[in-house]
Amino acid sequence: MTFDPRRIRGDFPPLRSGNLIYFDNACTTLRPEPVIDAVTRYYSEFPACGERSLHQLGRRVSEEVALARDAARHFLNARRSEEIVFTQNTTHAINLVAQSFPFAAGDIVMTSDQEHNSNLLPWQQLARRGVRHRAVPFGDIEALARALAPEVKLVSMVMTSNLDGASIDAERLIEVAHARAVPVLLDAAQAVPHQPIDVRALGVDFLACSGHKMLGPSATGILYGTDDWLRRLQPTLVGGGTVEDSTLEGATYREGPERFEAGLQNYAGIVGLRHAIEYLERIGWRALGEHERALTRQLDEGLRRYDDITIYGPPPDHRGGITSFAFRTIDVHDVCLLLDQSANIAVRSGRHCVHSWFNAHGVDGTVRVSLYLYNTADEVHVFLDALANVHRVLA
Repeated sequence: MTFDPRRIRGDFPPLRSGNLIYFDNACTTLRPEPVIDAVTRYYSEFPACGERSLHQLGRRVSEEVALARDAARHFLNARRSEEIVFTQNTTHAINLVAQSFPFAAGDIVMTSDQEHNSNLLPWQQLARRGVRHRAVPFGDIEALARALAPEVKLVSMVMTSNLDGASIDAERLIEVAHARAVPVLLDAAQAVPHQPIDVRALGVDFLACSGHKMLGPSATGILYGTDDWLRRLQPTLVGGGTVEDSTLEGATYREGPERFEAGLQNYAGIVGLRHAIEYLERIGWRALGEHERALTRQLDEGLRRYDDITIYGPPPDHRGGITSFAFRTIDVHDVCLLLDQSANIAVRSGRHCVHSWFNAHGVDGTVRVSLYLYNTADEVHVFLDALANVHRVLA
């Protein structure tokens, strides 16, 4: 199947002028018009509160949320819609598990040594409850197997790194952890937008992802959890919408995902997230993957012409659309700013919220180019020409 991004670029308002080259998709993607329209419809047609009000606007909100939850269930191939909890983003989802999981003092959480702060800091925060954090080298399943002592109660690892696009063998990871009866949480923020994810085939216990990295609105995300594990979590963020009943002495909490969705939700975002999911499903994963790999190979070939460059991560076909690089004598922020100012090219510079890895390896930062379905070979060509000009100015 041949994928032609030119057919869909018109769906993305910031790209219509033809002046912007947006290569910061690992941070957040652009949103297509169907998503924008869905958000607008909520505010203009049924801007009410769901799951509480019985009037027709309230019923419409509840119906739309149910449709979105079922779309997310289908998207991840969960068994039931009740296994889908709506969150603000991946960070929120991981914190929800961290604060609700039945840890005891002395328990250990295992991660890799290449985690986004969202999958590192929540576990470090548990130290005040006596829960310890340990890390093994990214992608080293054998090291993880050796580290799975009886005290390890959860493995939480990034599926695809936002630093360099490298991916772990998630299926093998889960197999090893489950052999020791240890549940697994996957940070799939960078994986879900780029490949089909089947939570049942993986056998994963928890999975977190963000709507804003997959064409959806800001402040939307998904926490998938098996029925069994969601029932074991004790919600710590509670209030309206989370209970069946309450008295001055206590409360009876709801059984479904709503027990973790306290207060009035981001209904507009949830409605928009459904349309983002449907948009991605229409594109097709195979075509998207082939397109991203072709662009990444083109980009990698152009970058390797420089003698003073370091490209991080695996070969181009295994980078998940991400290429992270640095010149030996040029500040990465200067490269980013000059590309923006001289050619209207948006890339990311810095440590990409993976400060721990950069500190451990003595690397100051990288320039990160992250590609997605609306990017083109022509844009990569323009980027490489602009980078050559920046290199001549700064080197």
